[in-house]
Amino acid sequence: RMGQLIDVANKTEVNALVIDVKDDRGFVLYNSRVPLAVEIGADTNSAMSHQKLRAILDTMAAHRIFAIARIVVAKDPLLARSKLEWAIKRKADLAPWLDKNGNPWLDPHHREVWQYAVDLAKEAYDLGFSEVQFDYVRFPDEKRLASEAIYPLANGRVRAQVIHDQLAFVRTALKPLSMPMTIDVFGLTATDTTDMGIGQRWEMFADQADVVLPMVYPSHFAPGTYKLGNPNAHPYETIDHALKDAKQRSAKMTNVAKIVPWYQDFTLGPPHYYAEQVRAQKKAGYDNGFQSWILWNPGSRYTESALDPES
Repeated sequence: RMGQLIDVANKTEVNALVIDVKDDRGFVLYNSRVPLAVEIGADTNSAMSHQKLRAILDTMAAHRIFAIARIVVAKDPLLARSKLEWAIKRKADLAPWLDKNGNPWLDPHHREVWQYAVDLAKEAYDLGFSEVQFDYVRFPDEKRLASEAIYPLANGRVRAQVIHDQLAFVRTALKPLSMPMTIDVFGLTATDTTDMGIGQRWEMFADQADVVLPMVYPSHFAPGTYKLGNPNAHPYETIDHALKDAKQRSAKMTNVAKIVPWYQDFTLGPPHYYAEQVRAQKKAGYDNGFQSWILWNPGSRYTESALDPES
C-alpha cells in the first residue's frame, strides 16, 4: 500500500511516513546484513530486497517525504526465544517470563538488546532512512511482572534508571551519524509521576532523545482520567490535558527533547472516530503550541478529510 500512502502524502499536509524496520514480532522488513538478524532468521518473513527498499525510499525522497524507520526494542519474541539468556526470567524457576499472550520479552537490562537496535538503526540509515524511531523502550505493562520477574543485572537500579541508561547508550552510539533518534512512550507518562511499572518516567527519558513521541490516543486513557467519564469521547480535552502536562514537566528540565504527539485515526470503543475527532486532536495540539504530529491507524487507512491539503 506504499503507493497509496505516498499519494496521500502528495495530496495533503503529510510530509513523513513511519515504516516498520523491525516489528513487535521481531521480524525485519528487508534482507538484513546485521549478523544477529541473520543468525536468528529475523529477515525470513517475506523480507524485501535492498533494491526494492531503495526504490521506495527514492520515490519518497522524490516526493519530499521524510522516511522514518521504526524499530521495536524490548518486545521481540523472536530474539527472546533465540537468546534465552537475554529474556526476562521468572523468580520461581529462572524460566523465561511469558506475557498474557504466551510470549517472552527481552530484559531491558541486557546491553546486547540495545546494541541490536543500534545496529539495525545504522543499517537503516545506510539504506536511506532519515530518522529512527524506537518503540517498546520499556518493560512489559503487566502488573504481575513486579512479583514474578527477577533482574540479576539491576545492581540496585530502578526500572526508570535502566531505561534512562540504555537510551543514553543508544543516543551516544548513533551520534556520529547525526541521525535523529526518537522514542515512543505511553501517553500517560506526561501526567503520571511514577514509572507506570514499565520504566518510563518523564524526567528520566525526556532528555535522552531528540524527539519524544507520547502516544496520547484518547481511547487508551482510563475512564475518569482528567475527570472525563470517557476520554475517548472527548478527544480535544484529553489531548489538551496530556500536552499541558507534558509542557509543564519539560519546562523544569534542561536539554529536553522536542515533543511530537501521536494521535489516533482509528476507532476503539465509542464513539466512532471520523474526521471531526481527528481534527479535534490536531487542534488541541496546535492550541498548545505543538505543530507536528503523527497519526496512527493499524491498517494504514487514514481519514484524508481530516488532513489539510498540501500547502
